[in-house]
Amino acid sequence: MKIWDKCGRSQGLPCTSDCGIIPMMKLYLATHNQNKLREIRQIAPSFEIIAEDAAVDEAARTFVGNARLKVRHIAAMHPGSYVLADDSGLEVDALGGAPGVRSARYAGVVDDPAAANNALLLKNLADVPADQRTAHFTCAMVLAAPDGREFVRTGRCSGHIAFEPSGGGGFGYDPLFVPDGDERTFAELSPAEKNAISHRGKALRKIAPLLDAEGNM
Repeated sequence: MKIWDKCGRSQGLPCTSDCGIIPMMKLYLATHNQNKLREIRQIAPSFEIIAEDAAVDEAARTFVGNARLKVRHIAAMHPGSYVLADDSGLEVDALGGAPGVRSARYAGVVDDPAAANNALLLKNLADVPADQRTAHFTCAMVLAAPDGREFVRTGRCSGHIAFEPSGGGGFGYDPLFVPDGDERTFAELSPAEKNAISHRGKALRKIAPLLDAEGNM
């Protein structure tokens, strides 16, 4: 079953007229993060992505667990729809995998979480030499189908943590994360460059064929 964009025809069915509008699959995305929404729209421009705030307690101990909590919350609000949720974070080897699932709340509840999180990360790595600042971003995505099936895909991007922030793009820890094979931080890459190698881009490219297959059922 496909769920199409507004074309003035029957709900939930492809347009059969010559209205000239290219149909798109409607996909609810469980997030209130506008940066994440923008990034996913850049990676998946062929889908009509509608953001819904998944106001749930992300109490799971894994990225997959938290993504499941969010996708089920939004799926209950929109029965019969496709829903996508992700949970992602930064894991630093020298810190035992921290901040991990607490990446967004690493510095607690503050007015400027990104700045506070980055400052705390640099503080905790102050005495760690360059060759021991390895880290990776992980993204877990869960796609919920209208019939209740759930599909899980993950993506990972390895790199290291710089000694100071650099770049004005991206969000979160991007000014500090240098992906393997590059000397620039995520925040210094263009959106296209980042999406090509990012954890979220990798996970979403694994999800996209599932959406295509579902849409043709």
